[in-house]
Amino acid sequence: MVMELYGPGKPARVLLVEDDARAALELGEMLRSVWDRGLVVSHTRHVADAVQELADHGATCVLLDLREQPALDVLAQLSNASPATPIVLVADGDDEEVGVAAVRAGAQDYLVRSELSAPRLARAVSYAVERKRSEAALALQALHDPLTALPNRALFLDRLRGALDRSRRTGGPVVVLFLDVDGFKEINDTLGHGAGDRLLNVLADRFRGMLRPMDTVARFGGDEFTFLFEGLESEEEAALVAQRINQSAAVPLSLGGQQRTVSISIGVYIVNDPEEEIDDVIRQADTAMYRAKESGGARFEVFEDVMARLPGPRTHLERELRQAVERAQLRVHYQPRVSFTDETGLEGFEALVRWEHPELGMMEPVEFMSIAEETGLIVPIGEWVIGEALDQVERWRESRPGVTISVNLSARQLSDSHLVEHLAAAMRDGGHDPSVLCLEVAEGALEAAPELAMRQLAALNELGVTLAIDDFGTGTSSSIMLSELPIHILKIDTTLVSRLGLDGADGDSVSDAVELGHALGLKVVAEGVETDIQLAQLRRLGCDGAQGFLFSEPMPEEGVLSLLGTS
Repeated sequence: MVMELYGPGKPARVLLVEDDARAALELGEMLRSVWDRGLVVSHTRHVADAVQELADHGATCVLLDLREQPALDVLAQLSNASPATPIVLVADGDDEEVGVAAVRAGAQDYLVRSELSAPRLARAVSYAVERKRSEAALALQALHDPLTALPNRALFLDRLRGALDRSRRTGGPVVVLFLDVDGFKEINDTLGHGAGDRLLNVLADRFRGMLRPMDTVARFGGDEFTFLFEGLESEEEAALVAQRINQSAAVPLSLGGQQRTVSISIGVYIVNDPEEEIDDVIRQADTAMYRAKESGGARFEVFEDVMARLPGPRTHLERELRQAVERAQLRVHYQPRVSFTDETGLEGFEALVRWEHPELGMMEPVEFMSIAEETGLIVPIGEWVIGEALDQVERWRESRPGVTISVNLSARQLSDSHLVEHLAAAMRDGGHDPSVLCLEVAEGALEAAPELAMRQLAALNELGVTLAIDDFGTGTSSSIMLSELPIHILKIDTTLVSRLGLDGADGDSVSDAVELGHALGLKVVAEGVETDIQLAQLRRLGCDGAQGFLFSEPMPEEGVLSLLGTS
């Protein structure tokens, strides 16, 4: 009469927790007398033995019948030790309050000992199992995303809370990743929400297949995913995991009848203090993710302490940033770019915006540009930086005629329909030669919306400005895609350059990038050069130029004038 509780071919296991040996024997015989399939009955007297039995072998159901021990206390301990196992309590007296207390302590059913019969006992066990399964199904719905079946925000935060608790006891590391799909809105708008849902499901399957049993990936909301890792021993190991996740997302898939490649932005936060509030942990990972997105997407960024200087909620920072634009608190610093082929060495400068905050001092882009990108403030800020940089380079060219200026274009700026129009007006009104300006676009910004990027770059090329692909090596751009773009310069990302001299494989990556750039007729420039060893290897590999702290940190106008000998 009792359904098969462990699935096809697997016998049910009932654990009797009974401190009277004779009563245990009778209960076991009752169950076996009416069970129409295989049944395994085991017996323990004490809660510690029961907990161990559940850990070693599990159970379809626990039947708890104690005469000499506090039954409700034991019930609560067993329920905590094995929350997924249904429990039926057998006790003296038909006392409604005891029954209610038993259910509150974790029981699925309550039986009066004097009214026991074999059919009633077997039926109670069967009903308890089914009731537990129903509860589990409801919990699954409440704690999992209905689209992807991944854990949802509530379950992720609960598991993060548990990981931090374990970290407090053991000192083990906890790593959180916050992920956002680049250009997801465009996919929904152009291909429909069905394509967007398919993309989220494909990504969920890929992410799920990459993880160890103890790891968690959740759909945090919309196109955002979060990952929880324990046991990663270093920042390098966390970075490798983020890189693998990024690569898995970049595998082409079919959306709306088209083969599409998508990219993701990942923020990595390594929890150094397990006493941190959960909201703070999520916010740090989110901040790092926005830094990755501001850099063009298709990459990951590890949270740095400098990001923690963000003054309060993002809405507060947004308000202050709007005021910074109005109150002329923004500054432009310039980093030299050197040429390995030009006798003068100095080829030009890259313009980098800074915020001279009245309270926090000079703030670098990592501290505010993600807000500017998210809110659209990046558009007026970018226009101002270009205008300022063009005015400066015209003055510098009086003493150094060949010098040029580079300015970064974010993904948001590249998608601005008025970009070319405003730039043309700035050139015309200021009497600037377009060839003095180089616009740098991150590789990830191209991959997020390739068709739009192609149109915008073609229009900019017609305007006469120089175009560069920035952060090359962090995305998945193909040689075919690059050959179709009207670009002139390939800038190798810092992450590849930083490994030169340490890892031959990364040296191969730089060599491949140089060979690809030259095969396409492009000038190749390395970013983030910090050591003489890196410089020597870049020269040997045939790189055309470089920039980085080895030559100079970004400097204000006065530093440039001194460098040019015109101060």
